[in-house]
Amino acid sequence: MQTELLREDQSRSPQERPRPERSRTDCPILLSPRLVMRAPHEDDIDALAHLANNANIANMVARMPHPYTVADAADFVRRTRDGAIGKCVYAITKADNGAFLGCCGIEPHDDGRTVELGYWLGEPYWNQGYVTEAAHALIDMVFRTRDIEQIDARCRVMNIPSRRVIQKCGFQFQATGMVQSLAVGGMVPVEWYRLDRKTWVSLKSWGGMR
Repeated sequence: MQTELLREDQSRSPQERPRPERSRTDCPILLSPRLVMRAPHEDDIDALAHLANNANIANMVARMPHPYTVADAADFVRRTRDGAIGKCVYAITKADNGAFLGCCGIEPHDDGRTVELGYWLGEPYWNQGYVTEAAHALIDMVFRTRDIEQIDARCRVMNIPSRRVIQKCGFQFQATGMVQSLAVGGMVPVEWYRLDRKTWVSLKSWGGMR
């Protein structure tokens, strides 16, 4: 999710700051009005296990087990640290107190031109605009710092709040399909959306998308 103009230094958002360990993941810390998005670490494990151990969340994402244990959380943090999950995985945290809210990230496709956006948020923090805010920051970072043409996103057909987030970010519906759900233990129907660079350029003033 294109052109050299958008990759020039002056186009970088003030929300993007380099991580001290950037050589490990090449993913900057992202700042938004209410959030700090940074790499998951060991201090997140208890909050991660508590929030993720929720069937209402696990049933809506593809690769989250249920029940979700402290051991699952520790393994997730280890694998993100080792670069085994996606390209950039972020802990979504509150800027004012550091509270862990959930996770988001991007995963590259084999074509080298596309990445996929994923996210989940703890149920106590639903319906407060946090996911949309996090997605905006992550999408802006991706298009400004990576030579890709498009970002894909998928949500379960029944997941109306997630669909609303995707649409608020400017994604356009592409098709329906089926994906494997770890928590459900089978295939579930999903909707596939795409945001290309040209559309992002026309919408990058996010004020009109909220």
